[in-house]
Amino acid sequence: MAGLYRLQPILMTLLLTCISFNSFADALIGKKQVLLVDKKGQEVLVGDITFSPEGEHSRYKLHMNHDKFKDFFLSMKEMKCLEGPELWCHLAYPYQQPHKVSSGDMSWLSHDLLFMFKKKKDFGANFWNGIYYDMRIDGESIRGEAQAIDLNVLASPPDDLNTPPIGIGERDEIDRNQRWLPDLIIR
Repeated sequence: MAGLYRLQPILMTLLLTCISFNSFADALIGKKQVLLVDKKGQEVLVGDITFSPEGEHSRYKLHMNHDKFKDFFLSMKEMKCLEGPELWCHLAYPYQQPHKVSSGDMSWLSHDLLFMFKKKKDFGANFWNGIYYDMRIDGESIRGEAQAIDLNVLASPPDDLNTPPIGIGERDEIDRNQRWLPDLIIR
């Protein structure tokens, strides 16, 4: 009986490891929908993503459903934007990147789901009005919360294409009541 008590911490660690792995496996395997959520809880389907496990990471392939977006010509650039209380323009990461995520690091996916918001009355594109969704696994889903960034940091390629250039130091909190689509769900 004393031997069983010595095994108890080891068995508990193994159980927690299995539970963590299953959450990782469920959230980062297979085809899922990408939805933006407005401050009233209404969902807008903007694309789908397919995750393929590869060791400790999953590779992903993102497909944006640009049929839901309208074409706008802002600051000498054609942009695909969702139209609502604000324009919410998708700006995919413009440089080569590995398209991989893990349960502890969703940075590259966040870089592929960058947006810029714009009030309809404002002229041109304001790249300092960038939106970065900080993502985390929540059961079988991935949830993202909008953070403010200055997209001008992407005007030139980073020195290291294997390291996400937008880190926590480049992001700020947003006023969730002022932004149209403060949340993202992948399920």
